[in-house]
Amino acid sequence: MEFAGLGYKTHAVGQAGGRNGVAVLSRIPFEVLAEALPGNAEDTQARYIEVAAAGLRAAGIYLPNGNSGGDAGFAYKLAWMDRLRSLVQDRLDAFQPFAVLGDYNVCPTEADLAHGALPATDALVHPESRARFRALLHLGMTDALRALHPSETLYTYWDYGPAFEANRGLRIDHALLSPELAEHLEACEVDTAPRAEAQPSDHTPLTLTLRDIHD
Repeated sequence: MEFAGLGYKTHAVGQAGGRNGVAVLSRIPFEVLAEALPGNAEDTQARYIEVAAAGLRAAGIYLPNGNSGGDAGFAYKLAWMDRLRSLVQDRLDAFQPFAVLGDYNVCPTEADLAHGALPATDALVHPESRARFRALLHLGMTDALRALHPSETLYTYWDYGPAFEANRGLRIDHALLSPELAEHLEACEVDTAPRAEAQPSDHTPLTLTLRDIHD
């Protein structure tokens, strides 16, 4: 009701008994196209939502962390990323303006985490996780933040405690754009102000601006 009072339409996909979930808030009308990532009908975790609005498709994701559940948990992360790659390939083959936005739980390169922030064995920096992230870029998706800020030290996540003040962060929240959207990319920034609040999330917003895609 509070979001509606601010003029937003909302749609959330949650999971009973778990912390997983994704949602869309929009000031313009949108159509919900999917509430689960295709490719595994038995996967009931709430990690994917896809909507259509303003001539484009946008997917919101919460990619598996991969550090819990032992080998099976890491295998689930990699399989989920393989399914995401297949979906992205289908969208690109159809030349659909498409964005995949959210928490990828992957630091793509060593420049995307503070020195010593994670051990080399962590699933967020594992070579197989990084390879699957690169596979999305090799398909033709653009990492919006790096496209405009190729060499800046930018993070979207800091653990609780002194990590934020010491800037021991991670860049794990990403906006990947299809070519049809990337050519309209105007700005992409990390908004650190919410992370500095008294009771913040450990993530901070990544903001993205596209020029009118109908130009």
